[in-house]
Amino acid sequence: MSDIPTFRNLSLERHGNVFVLTMQKPPENRLNSWYCQEMIRAYRTVERLLGPDSEGAVITRGSDTKFWCTGLELDESDKNPFANTDGFYPLIHTILDFPFPTIALITGHTFGGACPLALAHDYRIMNSRRGFISMPPVNLGLHFDGIGALPRLKLRPQVARKMLLEAHKWTGKEALEDGIVDAIADPEKMLDAAIELGEKWAPKAKMGVYALLRQELWGEAIKKFQRISYVHGRMTSVPAKVKI
Repeated sequence: MSDIPTFRNLSLERHGNVFVLTMQKPPENRLNSWYCQEMIRAYRTVERLLGPDSEGAVITRGSDTKFWCTGLELDESDKNPFANTDGFYPLIHTILDFPFPTIALITGHTFGGACPLALAHDYRIMNSRRGFISMPPVNLGLHFDGIGALPRLKLRPQVARKMLLEAHKWTGKEALEDGIVDAIADPEKMLDAAIELGEKWAPKAKMGVYALLRQELWGEAIKKFQRISYVHGRMTSVPAKVKI
């Protein structure tokens, strides 16, 4: 384990070729620029440790069963207009372009920007007993270019509409029925289920084309997030009119 560096407010553990990234930013794992960059550093560490054309997978989970992530720290953009272009958008792009299968282990409440974060992963497992998933930009007056790309590409049209235009809140069971998540599991069994899924699909990265084939499926979303990452010369979003 000594080859795994330490990170601020997150941990990275190795289970064979499956890595578990645990978000540990109290109280709700909200995303800001430095934290997104720290998560990117963890993903790059996995790439370095596994090496090219190898088997592997990454699981991103919350540190407890109350919260997975409750989205962006919206107040940060008041002081730093480039917070999301330096943090959140590059993080989503990193996951979408990652050379290994990714799994979002949704341990608890998942709100706002955490929805595209979850949808960026290849697979999603949600807590069967606790937590809602909801994306409320329509209630907040918030928009950025590409905000609807992942819901539109990965979900049925009616479900994408419920997510983006209605700010619907799903339980784990409802999210499974609507195809937002691939599985639900009891809290005490969630990690084992995710590791089992990671071990199942980790070999698919061995031929070195996993990210390329993923781009064939979700390339429009990948290009959208790439286009607004690390941009300082133009507006990339409409700031929220209401903050939570």
